[in-house]
Amino acid sequence: MQDITNFDRIATAIDYIREHFKEQPDLNEVAEKVHLSPFHFQRLFTDWAGVSPKKFLQYLSIGHAKAMLQDKGATLFDTAFETGLSGTGRLHDLFIGIEGMTPGEYKNGGEALSINYSFAESPFGEIIVASTPKGICYLAFTTDREQSLADLKTQFPHARYHQTVDLIQQNALYIFTQDWKSLSDIKLHLKGTPFQLKVWEALLNIPMGRLSTYGSISDAIGNPGASRAVGSAVGSNPVAFLIPCHRVIRSTGETGDYHWGSTRKKAIIGWEAAKTSSPEKEN
Repeated sequence: MQDITNFDRIATAIDYIREHFKEQPDLNEVAEKVHLSPFHFQRLFTDWAGVSPKKFLQYLSIGHAKAMLQDKGATLFDTAFETGLSGTGRLHDLFIGIEGMTPGEYKNGGEALSINYSFAESPFGEIIVASTPKGICYLAFTTDREQSLADLKTQFPHARYHQTVDLIQQNALYIFTQDWKSLSDIKLHLKGTPFQLKVWEALLNIPMGRLSTYGSISDAIGNPGASRAVGSAVGSNPVAFLIPCHRVIRSTGETGDYHWGSTRKKAIIGWEAAKTSSPEKEN
């Protein structure tokens, strides 16, 4: 009976947040509606929904803001006001935190962005790598340069593209030839849902030469039983190898699918295992 009561409370809370998100209700207000203390409501909501009430509100807010920004007549001020945010500054912070770009960049399809891209060789075939001034925004294995560039441009259809190698790209590509632990922090410029970002962060914690499972990742991010959703987030990884989605396998021990081919995934896993187990040291 307790589970039913909790479900009803969460359903009521979600409905309330959906109906009143323009008013940006705080934790205390929503908790009062379901007759719980803020502490207990926060814990219960996070257990059931997988995100905190604040994150859920942010996700609804940005969904509404994105829909408004797709209307070319809507200004950033109008969007902030209609979303219930206090100003364009909060709208900016919300977009940076969840979408990895400013609201202006989103509205213009990346029009304000300047993206450098280049093609390079890796131990596992040719790659396309792209960067903004903030970091690597795309990396993929390619067998068709024209198609790979078209795939990149779908991310930011109105950005300015330049085929050139920059320092951000060079630093990232050193990961194929040097001990990744000794590299300077590789900057990434990613956009994704809070859940996707959480999964990608968990992937970065898998050591080179080690493997994990979708179930282990779901446990690590505090969402037990969310293996299918984790698999979807892993498959949406826009930065091959740097975010090591290749290190995630099925609980049965099978290698599983890989966006850039299961054969390549097996090759990468074997290559990393050899790198980490080899007794030879470079001079």
